[in-house]
Amino acid sequence: MKMKKLFSMAATGILSISLLAACGANSESENAGNAESGGSAEAVSLRLAHNQPEDHPVHTSLMELSKLTEENSDGNAKIEVFPNGQLGQERDVIELVKSGTLDMAKVSASALEAFDSNYAIFSLPYVFQSKEHYHHVMDNSEAVQEIFQGTKDDGYVAIGWYDAGQRSIYTVDKKVETPADMKGLKIRVQESPTSIAMIEAMGGSPTPMSYGEVYTSLQQGVIDGAENNEGALANGHGEVAKAYTYTEHQYVPDVVIVSTAAWDKLSEDQQKAIQDAANASTESHKDVWTTAIDGYIKELEGMGVNFYTIDKKAFIDAATPLHEKYTAENETNKKYFDDFQSHLK
Repeated sequence: MKMKKLFSMAATGILSISLLAACGANSESENAGNAESGGSAEAVSLRLAHNQPEDHPVHTSLMELSKLTEENSDGNAKIEVFPNGQLGQERDVIELVKSGTLDMAKVSASALEAFDSNYAIFSLPYVFQSKEHYHHVMDNSEAVQEIFQGTKDDGYVAIGWYDAGQRSIYTVDKKVETPADMKGLKIRVQESPTSIAMIEAMGGSPTPMSYGEVYTSLQQGVIDGAENNEGALANGHGEVAKAYTYTEHQYVPDVVIVSTAAWDKLSEDQQKAIQDAANASTESHKDVWTTAIDGYIKELEGMGVNFYTIDKKAFIDAATPLHEKYTAENETNKKYFDDFQSHLK
């Protein structure tokens, strides 16, 4: 299965946003006081936007969230899902949720860092040292819940998360077992200081560029490799990059956010129906994601891509100065980092 390329539908987005504003105005008077009373409430339909195509595993789980919400509430609460960036890309929809124009969105935790610095911890390399560590933190950490709920006064809160896989190094043809193997390799990174510092710490030469430029740059030798999950490789990069090394340097979750304005209008029963649905879909998504990745790997092996599992210790050690710098910035960073590491078994 190949992932479809993301695309923007600007005209549809403008129209949809206008409709959202109108619906929001109508629903405000109808549902005012529902959350406070906890009694029966008017049926509500919330709109949730994300930028992935409809064949993406995260979209599958968002549809499960929608289905479970309706079932849990006996039809009293519904979630309508808008995929493919129809209502805007991640920064756009975060701003719409914050303003109350849009009810909900699924975005990467890395995108939320620009709005709340506490989300930076999710992009810190090797803050999660394995999938098991990652899942245990996301499911059980008090720090995660504090971060998720800490933006209420900024117009939104997070009510759930989805596994978006791990990010590893892939190159045209070279396996990278240690930071020494990264020396001289030009590795595409996202255009962020954290990503640049990460690749430098791992021994490579970071080359910031947009995702859309990666295929041609690999093909023409402008870069030697990139870092992402197996899905990115299945989205065309596997045609030119044949070596995927499981450095597993980042596990950045996708996060479901909801407008504070929209959430506060809901009755307690509606809130519970949505929260229970979010929790259940987060759990079932773990299997959805694993199945999708297995499919990507099988497809990529058929294209001649080689997958390498390594001892990550040298890379984890190389990231230690970044951890020290992060925790030294303030007490909150240290508290969150220590909380995350307390779940490492």
